[in-house]
Amino acid sequence: MRALKLHELSLADRLADMAVDALIDEADLSPKPALVDRRGNGAHSDLHLGLMHASALSLWPMFKEMAEAAFEFGEVGLPLREALGRIGREGEQAMLATTNGVNTHRGAIWALGLLTAAAALEPRGVVLNAAKLALLNDRHAPQPMSHGAQVAQRYGARGAREEAQLGFPAVMQRGLPQLHRSRQQNAGEQNARLDALLAIMTELADTCVLYRAGTEGLQAMQQGAQAVLDAGGSATLAGRRQLHELDTQLLALNASPGGAADLLAACLFIDRLDGAL
Repeated sequence: MRALKLHELSLADRLADMAVDALIDEADLSPKPALVDRRGNGAHSDLHLGLMHASALSLWPMFKEMAEAAFEFGEVGLPLREALGRIGREGEQAMLATTNGVNTHRGAIWALGLLTAAAALEPRGVVLNAAKLALLNDRHAPQPMSHGAQVAQRYGARGAREEAQLGFPAVMQRGLPQLHRSRQQNAGEQNARLDALLAIMTELADTCVLYRAGTEGLQAMQQGAQAVLDAGGSATLAGRRQLHELDTQLLALNASPGGAADLLAACLFIDRLDGAL
């Protein structure tokens, strides 16, 4: 049987590949503070790297279907938004079946799902179209009080929904610019990605951290991430020492910055999309 060549893949296939690659690249990136990576499970007792990979791969059909829905509807509107909601819920069930009920990528399904569909509509307007989609209310969505919703209500924090509605400011104003700066400074790709994660962490009101460790955990995350960047970033000895200190502190607080990790995956997807244009 003739092997399928990359250029023969449909755009929906390629976008799904890019979304899954972004999730796997985020999971593999090491050493991430208190997050699952190649060293171990961070602050999570129910996660490991192999599970993160399996979860990411289980979402490939969902991302492809979201891109195809965008092609079918052809514009931002409630029909597309509600189709994406349905596909996302089905994708979440496929993820949970793969992980035996462990929530590995629920936040990433929201962020990368929107971005994948938006990229299918218009790659150069991906963030704007994703924000427009996020502003639409899916009438069929269940209204459970998720951890993120509980935290947003208690602390007044901006959750994943609001982050998308505002055009992913943590990614566009913090993560991507830092990724580009660190590359220009020859930090190396892995260090540049770590610096992008840290830049996101400096200002994000990460609802995962707030849920697990309250405002003490959030302050430790934001200040610790800024200390790494102030010391020269993860490519420097001083920055590496600060990163180790941040990891130790967040582990002691059981504070895992899962929201920042989801946004790093979004950052890597947008960066890869820009390179493909």
